[in-house]
Amino acid sequence: MQNKNKLISIVLNCYNGAEYLEDALSSILRQTYKNWELIFWDNKSTDGSKKIFESFKSKKLKYYKSKKHVSLYKAKNLAIKKCKGKYITFIDADDIWDNNKLKKQIKLFSNKKIGVVYGNMWILNENNNRSKIYWKKKLPEGYIHNDLISNYCIGIISTMIKKDILNFKKKIFNERYNHIGDFDLFLMLSKKYKFAAIQNPIATYRVHGKNLSFKNRKNEIEELNYWLKKNQKNMKKNEKDIIKQKIEQKTFIEIKLQGNFFNKIKYFFENKNLKYKVKNLAILFLPTNFLKKIMWYA
Repeated sequence: MQNKNKLISIVLNCYNGAEYLEDALSSILRQTYKNWELIFWDNKSTDGSKKIFESFKSKKLKYYKSKKHVSLYKAKNLAIKKCKGKYITFIDADDIWDNNKLKKQIKLFSNKKIGVVYGNMWILNENNNRSKIYWKKKLPEGYIHNDLISNYCIGIISTMIKKDILNFKKKIFNERYNHIGDFDLFLMLSKKYKFAAIQNPIATYRVHGKNLSFKNRKNEIEELNYWLKKNQKNMKKNEKDIIKQKIEQKTFIEIKLQGNFFNKIKYFFENKNLKYKVKNLAILFLPTNFLKKIMWYA
């Protein structure tokens, strides 16, 4: 129990997040583990985000504002520089934590070999119904790099990182990305450090129109292609093949969502992998609304 009184730094990056921000801040203040600080980074919001933040009265809540609007992962890096805690965790302005999230995670760091603790999540749909669990299989533990390549199962809002293991990087997140910066970071950390997992949900990820948009989906595919090109020299052949197949699947889903029948058929026959042809054939007949919801973790 030596971690009981260690300070935890919570990073919340906000850009025009007023719609759901009160829920996120309330879930932080309800935490049963009390030794934390919130680094609230306002990325030049133009809505009422600051006013909502100021309505919460606590010395633990620390407000910072960008001089100009910057990319998501640059904003995260700027916020991390303000963190004083031994551990760092993240929440977005539209998400919610379980009351015992911090308490459950800090307990697992009593094992000094653990570098990252993560957990399962609930999915909150657009009708405000907590409808499903993010990951239905058992979450992997230990050195999980191969597991993450095969089935990436980490939501950043469910993670907590031992700050010491981040010292090897001046910029924790690669600022080239706007969508897959956490994917890039956790794959890197999983090569060197053990991960512990909490199998039950400890956070709630909110699905809504903004994070399901065409622009976000398209940019994610472009970033994954760039990531593969940048990292393939240090990857095994089977790892490259898995990532390529995932990019192909996301691309096919996007083609399906855009409704171009001839592109669908062309892309289907261009794919030489029989297993993924079968998957893509199934995608052809899935409802559009369902595909939008699975796109971000396909």
